Amino acid sequence: MQKKALIIGCSGITGSALALELLQQGWEVTGLSRGHSPLPEDVKGLIADLTSAEQVSAALSEQRPDAVFFTVWSRQNNEKENIRVNGAIVRHVIDALGDRLSASHVALVTGLKHYLGPFEAYGAAETVVTPFREEQPRQPVDNFYYAQEDEIFAGAKRYGYRWSVHRPHTVIGAAQGNAMNMGQTLAVYAALCREQGWPFVFPGSLEQWQGVSDVTDAGILARQLIWATDAEKAQNEVFNIVNGEHFRWKWLWPRLANYFGVEPGEFSGSATPLDTQMQQANAQQLWAALAEGYQLEITDVDKLASWWHTDADLGRSFEAFTDMTKSRLAGFTDYQSTEQSFYKLFDHLIDKKIIPDFKNTSV
Repeated sequence: MQKKALIIGCSGITGSALALELLQQGWEVTGLSRGHSPLPEDVKGLIADLTSAEQVSAALSEQRPDAVFFTVWSRQNNEKENIRVNGAIVRHVIDALGDRLSASHVALVTGLKHYLGPFEAYGAAETVVTPFREEQPRQPVDNFYYAQEDEIFAGAKRYGYRWSVHRPHTVIGAAQGNAMNMGQTLAVYAALCREQGWPFVFPGSLEQWQGVSDVTDAGILARQLIWATDAEKAQNEVFNIVNGEHFRWKWLWPRLANYFGVEPGEFSGSATPLDTQMQQANAQQLWAALAEGYQLEITDVDKLASWWHTDADLGRSFEAFTDMTKSRLAGFTDYQSTEQSFYKLFDHLIDKKIIPDFKNTSV
């Protein structure tokens, strides 16, 4: 019998990659969202305001999924509001499905802010200990990830389902209008550098430039999520998920520059945030002109680039990388080249006419 998946947040980086992987593996896929963004082809769409228990209950009244995947969050003005809103989203879905979840698996995607704290207190709660391991305790700060986890745990007690929690680092993949999209942001930055003749300068901190890091390809995250739905050692467990390759930005940055044919520029040793740079350069107007000249699909740069989030990731004053031992011992041994993660994303963005193909396009 064909397995049925329900993805909460199906149009984002993680949700869309997960939907494509599920479809490829023969699952029937339904996505619940606000309906603001298109879903991948062959995904059945359900629309509801996720903050409304009544709308979610009505939308899910006929659903009996074998697996539910939470890949969504709603950014609020402060962490207390993040806790209230994002905890409620998880609770509304679980309670709407209720006893229909008794034989199901529920998976939650959070991230490394579990170890680092939220953006309001990023890395400041306690000494950051790397590599991050699942056994490390919660930080003593408000964090909506903890609220989401608690809703998953409480629901499991009420309805008897199996669960897993997955903690990626920065997810590299394609999605428009996503609040956290570093790979696509760097592609837009590189395209602007190429068009304007700017040097492609690393905008982050010295610690990130020199220190060890890792990222998470959206595909490897999707594969771990699906693996956890029936792997015996994955039930009721928390797993980190990264590519499995550690790198330093001072090694990767020239390779990204070479892809776009831009000069990598000399790193000054201190952060030069993209959010400030792009405001001063009027990136909105520059991208609109570039998009028109190359006949690109999206002229609004704010639908492509999340400057603030990329600054937060690359501006950290400490190393941030993850241990994958627990996942490997449980049986998930997948691996992904980080360099190829970026190239795969860039190729996709060119194919979809999101960024210019400078090698094959002339104006």
